[in-house]
Amino acid sequence: MSIKKKNLPASHTMELPRQIVVGEKNIDRVGEFVKSLSKPKKVSIISGKNVKKIAGEIIDNSLKKSKIIGIWHLAASNQINALKDTEKKVRKDKSDLIIGLGGGRSVDVAKLCSFNLKIPFVSIPTSASHDGIASPFVSVKGKKPHSMVATAPLGVFVDVDIIKRAPKKLLASGCGDLIAKITAVRDWQLGNSKTGEYYGRYSAHLALMSAKILIENSSRFAKKGPDVREIVEALISAGVASCIAGSSRPCSGAEHLFSHAVDKLEPGVGLHGEKCGIGAIMIAKLQGQDWKNIVKTLKAVGAPTTAKEIGLKSNILAKALTIAQSLRPERYTILNQVNMTENKAIALAKSTKVI
Repeated sequence: MSIKKKNLPASHTMELPRQIVVGEKNIDRVGEFVKSLSKPKKVSIISGKNVKKIAGEIIDNSLKKSKIIGIWHLAASNQINALKDTEKKVRKDKSDLIIGLGGGRSVDVAKLCSFNLKIPFVSIPTSASHDGIASPFVSVKGKKPHSMVATAPLGVFVDVDIIKRAPKKLLASGCGDLIAKITAVRDWQLGNSKTGEYYGRYSAHLALMSAKILIENSSRFAKKGPDVREIVEALISAGVASCIAGSSRPCSGAEHLFSHAVDKLEPGVGLHGEKCGIGAIMIAKLQGQDWKNIVKTLKAVGAPTTAKEIGLKSNILAKALTIAQSLRPERYTILNQVNMTENKAIALAKSTKVI
């Protein structure tokens, strides 16, 4: 008896972290964590200068206790040329495992090296500025800034105490990336209804839950400040949602395309999550969602809600909205339904008080 495959959904792969540890003042236990995952003899550590100054000695001592050799590399940039240069250096190490230690750049560089060299990697974030902590996706800079699939971390190790010491704007940026799930999931639903693409209800709800935790607790956060551990866990959860979906769909929609477009037009303006949060305000208005609640939530956590706050000029914002969809034409978003012009973009930004 033959099985009809005509109407079956396409298969996709779910790659999930094997172990996730979230603790406080536990950075000195990195060695035993790494050893428990794959028993490596040598690891390549990709990090930034400041992070190495703060945690380098503690991590080196922890690795030595577990009889692991650590070789350090600087994540200078996630521009394509810089990524290739780091990859060459890591290849020469002949390591058993790669550690991404630091902010978004370090984790992304480690993730891509891991993917290209087919070596497992561990994510050790020192800030909660984005949802790439546990996801398999990498943000790549260049002529056409974009996200690409790489590999999910073998493990995630978080010391909340270190993240608390990071600049507050980094945590606020992470909140912007979380709130973006509201618009990203709606875009995914649109894509499903208009093109018939796969829509994963479970992963969509998991991503939405990460955003709703922020919205539902915004009043408390406004009074006492964001709960770092809650934000970190929400970002990890959002990353896992992408792992389950087999794509970045539950976490990345038109608001992320807007962020990438700004990167293309004006590199260095604003943090990724800040631009996603501001993008989400405008995209939510286009989608007919409660954009005012997004503004309220972002303000409660200290995240920017206007272009001026991140140094983004009105003409660049308008141009970014007009070219955003062209950066990833195969991904259906609300922008496919709008003939976006610079005049329309300015009107949208003014109506949401982004400018």
